[in-house]
Formats: sequence, C-alpha cells, structure tokens
Amino acid sequence: MALPRLARQWPAALLVAALAACQAPTSTSTSTARGANDVASPLAAWDQDQDKTLQGVVVLREGRIVAERYYNGATAASLNDIRSAGKSVTALLATIAMDRGTITSASDPVRKYWPEAAGSAVGEATIDDLLTMRSGLAADDEDPASPGIEDHMDEAADPVAFLLAIPRKDAPGTTYRYNSLTAYAAGIVVGKATGADLGAFAGTALFEPLGIAAWRWNKDVAGNTKGQGNLWLSTRSLATIGEMVRCGGEFRGRRIVSAGGIETMLRPRVPIAATDPYADEYGRLWYFKSHPVGDFRVPVWFASGNGGNKIYVVPNLRMVVAITSQAYGRGYGQRRSQEILTSVLRDAIEHPTPAGIGSAPPGLLAPHCGR
Repeated sequence: MALPRLARQWPAALLVAALAACQAPTSTSTSTARGANDVASPLAAWDQDQDKTLQGVVVLREGRIVAERYYNGATAASLNDIRSAGKSVTALLATIAMDRGTITSASDPVRKYWPEAAGSAVGEATIDDLLTMRSGLAADDEDPASPGIEDHMDEAADPVAFLLAIPRKDAPGTTYRYNSLTAYAAGIVVGKATGADLGAFAGTALFEPLGIAAWRWNKDVAGNTKGQGNLWLSTRSLATIGEMVRCGGEFRGRRIVSAGGIETMLRPRVPIAATDPYADEYGRLWYFKSHPVGDFRVPVWFASGNGGNKIYVVPNLRMVVAITSQAYGRGYGQRRSQEILTSVLRDAIEHPTPAGIGSAPPGLLAPHCGR
C-alpha cells in the first residue's frame, strides 16, 4: 500500500533509507527540527478556533516530537478523558493477554474465561467477535431504541447483570454494530483471564513499560474498569502509545506487544465506510482509513474517541499524531481532528525527512522502526 505517485515524486534512494530507532518521544525544538515550522504553523491556526474545546496536539516523526501545541488552558501535564479511544487500549491489553497465553485463542468463547456468562448471549461470542464489534448482541449505540446501548448500561444499577441479560440479535461474527457493551465485555474477559482488574493489568503490562506514570481509568458502579472508555491520559502519553504501535509493539528496544499481535489487531476486518464518514474499515477496536491528501492516499490506523480524541498512526510517513479534545457529543470535534490530521499529513508529504517516505511493508508496521 505505497502512497500513489511517491516513486515519481522522490528518488528511490529516499524510499529505502534507514530509519531512526524507536524510542520515547523526544522533544525537538520547533524552531530547529527539519520541517517542524511547517508542521507547527497549521497547529497555531487553531488558536483562533471559536470552539474552545481543543486541548492538545503532539506530532512525532521517527519518534521525535516535531510539533506540540496546547490550547484553552491545557498543558503537557493535563489528563484528558479520551472516551472511546480507550477501547483501542483495551484491544492492546487483550493482545498482550494473548501473547502471554492467559487468553489462549481469540477463537475461544467468552464463557471459557468468564464462566458466569455461560448461557448468556455474550457468553457464546468469541473474543474476536467482541474485539471486532460482531458479538451478535442486540446493542447498537447508533440506535436509541437498541436495548444494549451505552446510556442504558451506564444507568444500570448492576452493569454486569445488564450485559448478561442482553439478548442475541444475530449470529456472532456476522454483523458489525458499534457499541460500548462489547468493549466492556472484552475488558471483563481480560480481567478474568489475567486475574487482575483491567486497570491494574494496564498499569503493569502497558503503562509502566511505556513510562506513563500519570493516568487514571474510571470504574463503573460494580467496580469494573470501563474497557469501553473513560481512560484519562495526557496528549504525550497518547503519542507514546501510538509510537509503540507504529514500532510493531516495541518501545526503547523492549518488546511490549508481539509484532504479530499488533498486525492482527490492526488488520482491517470489517468495511464500515458506508456508515462511518471517518473510517474505511475496522480491525480489533482500531480503525483504518486510506486518507485523501491532495493527489495522495495515505494509510492511517487510528484510535478514536468522542469529542475528537485520536491516536493516528501513519507508518508511511513514520509519524504519529495525537489529539485531545473535549467537544463531547458534537460532531465538530471529529471533523476538527480530521482537519488537523490532513494539514499535518500535507506538510509531511511536502517536507519529507531525510529518510524519505516509504511504502507500507507486508508486516504493516514493525519493519518501520530500527533497533
């Protein structure tokens, strides 16, 4: 999936140049970094946005911060509720559980790890069904009449009992319906399989190895970490997670998630462009879009949350873009984040790094980072 026309735009030597090693996001002065002024300029334009909900944008190229800007009183230390972008973190934790063998197969039914779910509709769905929004449950967050929508779950005195009572609408693995209920179920399964609450597992298996010390993850009234969202992170921490994903599961030379697990998690599985204007396909709680930028189509994998919270991973450009925003419940936040991404991609294409711009390899992401 090379960017169209790239071979005619840049010398072949640039397309195969070696890349810098993946590392923690490292600040680089926007006045001296190659192309940084070009990237920073469109970020500054959002200072004038009359909607005062944008919080922060961090742009990494080859693991280095080339642009970083905060808005409306937010700072680099501010924690933000990234809403459903937390689902993509749940997917990472499920992948780690599979790497460690505590979940032996994504084809296993939920009831194998959660015996109390036996006999329920969710208990017969597989782990993969949950992670691809194809659980078969009567839950559709786009349909207010659906019995399993997120608002009903949030209002339930016992969210677990609520989940177990939701009936089946169709066979598991057959129909995509976006809903928070199945991501919540995925979080419970990860907790049952690992013997730890999802949040505690996130702390030891993901955040600590990434050097993320400041975070919190809301729990529901039953005391379960909300695998469907409400994870609070800084914009830099979102970028760090994105860089680890871009590097195929490695961070500072440390393997956190298997390369195969990352690839399987990201691999587009379900076409959703007909119902989602911001994505082409869905993987395991991660989105994919072939993003139009002028004459180019740029492959982008991303996590997405209500209000415009995003982790964009752009392997061809060796780039990660993290955005935090509080435009909750309004479509403007999603449109604004896409506009920010488009402006950053345009500048990256016009001002390539010395390594140039590459094509996505068969392994998707892992070969893009050195050792």
